[in-house]
Amino acid sequence: MKKVIVITGASSGMGKETAKKLIGEGHIVYTLARRVEQMEDLKNLGGHPIKMDISNEEEVTKAVQTIIEKEGRIDVLWNNAGFGLYGSVEDVPLEEARKQMEVNVFGLALMTQKVVPFMRKQKSGLIINTSSVGGKVYFPMGAWYHASKHAVEGLSDCLRLELKPFGINVVILEPGFIATEFGSVLLNNFEKISKDSAYSEMMNAIISNTKKTEAEGSNSQPTVIADAVSKIIKTKNPKTRYSVGKMAKPLIFLRNLVGDKMYDKMVTSQLK
Repeated sequence: MKKVIVITGASSGMGKETAKKLIGEGHIVYTLARRVEQMEDLKNLGGHPIKMDISNEEEVTKAVQTIIEKEGRIDVLWNNAGFGLYGSVEDVPLEEARKQMEVNVFGLALMTQKVVPFMRKQKSGLIINTSSVGGKVYFPMGAWYHASKHAVEGLSDCLRLELKPFGINVVILEPGFIATEFGSVLLNNFEKISKDSAYSEMMNAIISNTKKTEAEGSNSQPTVIADAVSKIIKTKNPKTRYSVGKMAKPLIFLRNLVGDKMYDKMVTSQLK
């Protein structure tokens, strides 16, 4: 069945690959992102790109209104926009930390607030919120990113209960290590931090591990996320969570299995 699908953060990586798959499956797909020029290929495939900053309420409102005016409904909202901010709590300026929360948490909430009234009216809908394996586990230098994804987990659980009476499903997507721009963003963040940082040794170990992983090409391809999202959309009664991609399920299983101190030791052992 053809559905009207809205994807935020669709200019690259998981969002773009999934948009391609869903367009190919015959759905009406609206792709929203700041870098609209990077979605020209999606337009050529039959998609509907819209330039939108997830942290700008006026732009979000306008985008949703445009879709409703053209289609009359929104069947699926995939809140996928987000980025990773890395650096120690001591080093990262709070202005940057607020931006992390503004995009990863409040942007997701804003988009949801604008779409839900239409889903309630049609008494149906599916909202997929992109969390991360980082919403269940943690690593040093990622405090603000992990905080944002832990927040998405909690927000989504509450939202699921609130919207269930209206026939709206809420699903949490927890990607593992996916071959996207994430690694380069992490490295760029570290470059902004002074080389005299008290945490430079730890940062260098993380930089080395990140570069090694990217060089080996051992991360899962974004297509695994595209397949998962397609499956979720087709499922009448989807699960509440989908852990997808390299190390997603093993890391979450491990975190649930061992206590805090044991997990801390296992993580720090990888930074030597």
